[in-house]
Amino acid sequence: MKILQICHKPPLPALDGGCKAMHALTEGFLANAISVKILTIATQKHPFQLELFPTNYIEQTSIEHAFIDTAIKKKNALANLFSGKSYNISRFYNKNFEELITATLQKEKFDIILLESLYTTPYIAAIRKSSNAKIIYRSHNIEFEIWQRTSNQENNTIKKKYLHFLAKRLKKYEQSILNLVDGIAAITKKDEEQLVALGCKKPITTVPFGINLHDYQLKEIPQEKKLFHIGSMDWMPNQEAIKWFLNEVWSTIIAKEPTATFHLAGKNMPEDIIKLATSTKGVVNEGEVENANDFISNNNIMVVPLFSGSGMRIKIIEAMALGKLVIGTSVAFEGIAVQHNKNGIIANTAKEFKAAILMSLEHPEVVNSLGQKARKTIEEQYNNTVIVKQLINFIKN
Repeated sequence: MKILQICHKPPLPALDGGCKAMHALTEGFLANAISVKILTIATQKHPFQLELFPTNYIEQTSIEHAFIDTAIKKKNALANLFSGKSYNISRFYNKNFEELITATLQKEKFDIILLESLYTTPYIAAIRKSSNAKIIYRSHNIEFEIWQRTSNQENNTIKKKYLHFLAKRLKKYEQSILNLVDGIAAITKKDEEQLVALGCKKPITTVPFGINLHDYQLKEIPQEKKLFHIGSMDWMPNQEAIKWFLNEVWSTIIAKEPTATFHLAGKNMPEDIIKLATSTKGVVNEGEVENANDFISNNNIMVVPLFSGSGMRIKIIEAMALGKLVIGTSVAFEGIAVQHNKNGIIANTAKEFKAAILMSLEHPEVVNSLGQKARKTIEEQYNNTVIVKQLINFIKN
């Protein structure tokens, strides 16, 4: 089998969940002796850095890229209002990348073309003109849902209306492409059900993010009362989550547990969050950490107070794999096999977060127990070797 994997950002370095999800599939395909060629978009936010790719990876995937300027520009955003198109999507279309796809398909034949995320789907028409390969759309999120939920959380009336407008257009686009492909791989069962509800008539399956367990070795849990959060801080749902947590929850925690600390890590930390973290007692801003696994291992309890977003929170999967207790909202745990007080703690209000965190700080044995059960869940349900084989079988069928 020969697969062309088209990515909306370079899979390496694996700096965020999307990169890790794409890279995990590539590794899985190669481990199963499947030929993979990668074409990727590069942007200001996610540049193509060939020097950071292993030599064998470059040789195995023959990876190529094209740069697209996806920066949000007021003039373009204003013009888009009258176009009837989704501005979120149109920013990822570029003639040069389309020509790279076309040239690749004219030069080589593939059995499967795997479109990673909604942002690569504008190239479906060009693919159909140059190839008879089956197209599989890998849905990383229900994209419009992210903007819809963000709109619901926004207090500024004008901004709220604009976010709602973006969500509405994005939903229309998302629905329009569902039956233009030959199959869909959703990242969670909830997403699969939602795509069917949106009108998907094509074969669809759930292919969650999987990890290679040997990359997640358990270490001794620190004795200090160290809470943490890690995630891309240029992502709006993460920003609103941290602001809410520091403003609504943390003051109570630090008042009752003065030795507790909250460690915040993530790339592209915005200035307002840096200022808020700096001025808040007990908060340690780690910025972009060199090794996410080491950062997670060196802390105790992960808090994920997400109220918007969609898809699967890959950092939660990684924390669970490293035996950490995660306290998060129902939104944060969507698509992840977490049961309240069984292998994690679900909290949806400030009161619930405060109670869960204070209980955990007072009872380290509970933290250890739930962390061990979290690790077992990952071993049983999120093993990348098993997950990739399931996707291969779906493709073959």
